[in-house]
Amino acid sequence: MICTLEIYIKDQWIKAANFEVRPQTEIDKGYRGSGFLTYDEDYTAEHLNERGINAISCRYLVNYQLYDGEAWPSFLLDLLPSGAGRRHWLSKLAIQDGPKSDWTLLLKGAGNAPGNLRIAEAVLPLPPTPHAGFEYADIITRQEKFIEYAQTHGAPVAGSTGAQGDAPKFLLSEDHHGHWHADGALADSLTARHWLVKFPRGKEASDRRILRNEAAYAKVAKTMGLRVFGDFKFDNNVLFVPRFDREVTRNQVIRHGQETLCSLAGVSEFSVRIPQERLCEVIAEYSSNKEADIKEFVLRDVLNVAMGNTDNHARNTSMSKYPDGRVTLSPLYDFAPMILDDQGIARVCRWTDVEDSGMPDWGRVADKLGPLGIDSKKLRAELRTFGAKVRALPQIMTQQGVDPDLIKQLKMHVKELADKLEKTC
Repeated sequence: MICTLEIYIKDQWIKAANFEVRPQTEIDKGYRGSGFLTYDEDYTAEHLNERGINAISCRYLVNYQLYDGEAWPSFLLDLLPSGAGRRHWLSKLAIQDGPKSDWTLLLKGAGNAPGNLRIAEAVLPLPPTPHAGFEYADIITRQEKFIEYAQTHGAPVAGSTGAQGDAPKFLLSEDHHGHWHADGALADSLTARHWLVKFPRGKEASDRRILRNEAAYAKVAKTMGLRVFGDFKFDNNVLFVPRFDREVTRNQVIRHGQETLCSLAGVSEFSVRIPQERLCEVIAEYSSNKEADIKEFVLRDVLNVAMGNTDNHARNTSMSKYPDGRVTLSPLYDFAPMILDDQGIARVCRWTDVEDSGMPDWGRVADKLGPLGIDSKKLRAELRTFGAKVRALPQIMTQQGVDPDLIKQLKMHVKELADKLEKTC
């Protein structure tokens, strides 16, 4: 069994590589089955030894080598539908969940993933006559049932469920007339903006609180000086997030490459607790500006701790790959008060040996990063300065619309964190 990997460069989709799994026993193992990855010969001849946006993964230099792995290449798991998207495809295809379904889901559900990579066999052709699109009100009133509503009204929705995560998330495109379409169902020339539209994880009040505060959390992060793309909008329990992997120019859409830190770490698995320092090693290896990106990563983690974002797994942070060759930490996403989740999500990725009950020793964190070429004294000084900003978080959160009871819940924890940053760094 073979699937074809296509990459979007120079304003077109081009065949870049093949991934083959055999025999059937390996296919039945799902993403834990072995396989062979090879670049297309013509593509290799043109892009030999390239690694950034023109490679299917930063881990796989463009060359004539046959990559033989014990499991699927880690970047394929960035494309494989998971969470709510996986549940949608299982229902749509009427197949049971389990490892045996992974190959089918890849070939059916990975035709329009974020970034600049797709599985050719999963691509659906554009409809001969574009659907008229939906009104903004259709989305915020239909909410979680929007996809069923779209299907019954003749809109192709295959491209709308490509975002990973447990909450229902739809990739939607807005045309120049303000009508909304499933991503992948609208020609680039007709597209004005691209959105990730998120709905609550469940029907509990806490699910709605988490989503409502995610919009405010993005504003707080931007105020704190972190890298946040665009303005998030929350309306009637629906969150609209502008996509940073799509850049619309005149009659053209530029697709920036995306690869999660989990993929870059070579981890072909979900829900893995990868140490934070290992993720910093990955950033140092592939970033065009490792010092700035590692600093950004550490400061994001300070805010994760301060504001109760415990769901900090390695697929919630990515690297962006740009046409000019740069590879940098992507803008912040999935930054929300997960301490409110009724399931009790524990902090996922931690700093080894320097973290106690979810509170890192930030000075020792800075020291850990010295071997990566990071000036630990300079980072300590920046953490001290950031500590003063952290101390002002209750006021900033109030200004940006975070729920008052959540601010009250976090207030003492924020003070403790600010004290540690200012005294121990």
